[in-house]
Amino acid sequence: MLHDPAHAFVPYPEAPVPRAATGPLAGLTMGVKDLFDVAGYPTGGGSPVLLALSGVKTRTAPTVQRLLDAGARFVGKTVTDEFAFSMNGRNAHFGNPVNGAAPDRISGGSSSGSASAVSHRLCDFALGTDTGGSVRAPASHCGLVGLRPTHGRVSLEGALDLSPSLDTCGWFARDIGTFARVADVLLGADERPLTAPRLLWPADLWSQVAAAAGGTAEAAARRMAAALGAPWPLPAVAVVLDSFDAMYWNFRYLQGREAWATDGPVIERYAPPLGPGVAERFEWARQVTDAQVAGATAFRAAFRSHLAALLGTDGVLLLPTMPDIAPRIDEPESALEDYRNRAIRLLCVAGLAGVPQLSLPLAGRDGAPMGLSLLGSPGSDRSLVALAQRVMAVAG
Repeated sequence: MLHDPAHAFVPYPEAPVPRAATGPLAGLTMGVKDLFDVAGYPTGGGSPVLLALSGVKTRTAPTVQRLLDAGARFVGKTVTDEFAFSMNGRNAHFGNPVNGAAPDRISGGSSSGSASAVSHRLCDFALGTDTGGSVRAPASHCGLVGLRPTHGRVSLEGALDLSPSLDTCGWFARDIGTFARVADVLLGADERPLTAPRLLWPADLWSQVAAAAGGTAEAAARRMAAALGAPWPLPAVAVVLDSFDAMYWNFRYLQGREAWATDGPVIERYAPPLGPGVAERFEWARQVTDAQVAGATAFRAAFRSHLAALLGTDGVLLLPTMPDIAPRIDEPESALEDYRNRAIRLLCVAGLAGVPQLSLPLAGRDGAPMGLSLLGSPGSDRSLVALAQRVMAVAG
């Protein structure tokens, strides 16, 4: 068993996972969030009941197999928050992965184990999933590069669902070079690359940054713009449609209804004990109404049109990934839930629009990291990685 001081990996008995001897990812090690099937292992989804129902898988998820075929070496399955329905990095059943960049602060979830493993140098990169922020939040908290891709661009076949119209497959790395190698395998080239991107300043989203973090975050944003040759100040735009509350609640209605459709039958049949926060979210999700879903579906369509008009084919938003650095691990559950709800107001933009968002570890305060993001139009994923390579070469 891999030495795991970070409590990042699920302690499954080791099974052989064949890989190609050569390829573009040869020499790199990877962790895989325990939502993805890997032949020889169960898929636990952060839940004892899902683990009991799983059985040992005989087929590896296609995305994981692509990475193995490219030469990456699998080193273990990483802890996920329970049912992947959390953003804190705490699991009442399997423990709390440690944040390698700020051990006194939460790692962020639900891809907590993947971010923890990479930040502790236990693997070179790790797969995660992002529904409401589960790659972007841990990337920001743990000082990593992390991507939520265009919805549907990276396959989630052979992975446990949460909210299928919002779920995406992303990954983490400590450096942009390693990240880009994985991007070449999982993303390939964009159909319409960004050749002359316009950097935009979403002033309404920046208003959500905590006062204590605003100065250092904006200074880092200015360095990012300079690295890309963009004039300062950047053109200001308004991203939010109607209000932050409208964005927040319509996202949550969609996520909640789909999460209950996915996991509600198991929860109702087996009545498993659910951890703090997770239990309350599922109980809320159970009560989302058809009218709320219908309204949220219409809102999402309107917001996608709004953001598409704002971005055009070449617009890129420069925004904070999270409102602040990670909360301390000794914060009460109520404070963590408040932070999660504030964060959703930033994170729901990419989720509602189905667009890519790439978080880079370029800001922070009090010795803890904080991510800044590039967000582009659908299908601009690899172009965002190329922009990040330029930024990190200068400002990283």
